[in-house]
Amino acid sequence: MATTTATAPVKYWSGGKSPFNVEYGKLMMWYFLMSDAFTFGAFLIAYGTTRFATNGWPDPNKVFKSYPFASESANAPLVFVSIMTFILIISSVTMVLAVHAGHKMDKKGVVKNLILTIIGGLAFLGCQAWEWTHLHHEGAWWGQNPFPNADGTVATTNFTNFFFTITGFHGFHVFSGVVINVVMLIMTLNDKFEKRGHYLMIEKAGLYWHFVDLVWVFVFTCFYLI
Repeated sequence: MATTTATAPVKYWSGGKSPFNVEYGKLMMWYFLMSDAFTFGAFLIAYGTTRFATNGWPDPNKVFKSYPFASESANAPLVFVSIMTFILIISSVTMVLAVHAGHKMDKKGVVKNLILTIIGGLAFLGCQAWEWTHLHHEGAWWGQNPFPNADGTVATTNFTNFFFTITGFHGFHVFSGVVINVVMLIMTLNDKFEKRGHYLMIEKAGLYWHFVDLVWVFVFTCFYLI
């Protein structure tokens, strides 16, 4: 009679832990971010398709040349949006520090860096609000485009329609991220995570915040650089 011997399962990964052994909430956050990435991707692909199918397009160096407290004749292309980008990058760094502090069960570090991240998010939103107000003052809005094409011809409203839709959608995500971080801060101050014995929720909030920062890189490139 043939006998069979049991063999131990072969481990195809280092450390003996499955790469699919991910906490449920974190996995759901990744699913949500993937679906959100598809939405942003659809917006940006539609923008790119429309732009390169159009003969003329406004020059971003002429459109985004102003900044607060400057005269109407100020000409500093992309200076203000570069400051906005720097603020968002710094807020991403402080979010990383908050997550790292959570891993070490350092409540004070989590609180400090969450506050800095929230301030960075609010500063970015304030900058975006100023930019929208300034562009609206110049006559730009959905269905209105006062900026001529780079070759001097009259531009369509596609530029402003896409700009306010996509940057507004991203701004809503930044606002949502700020609200999430405020909730995380309140929970931290109330020792919710200390009682649980982990700061995993901070890590999930960090995933969302980093996603928002990453999307801005593509928005910045499409509208302000190309």
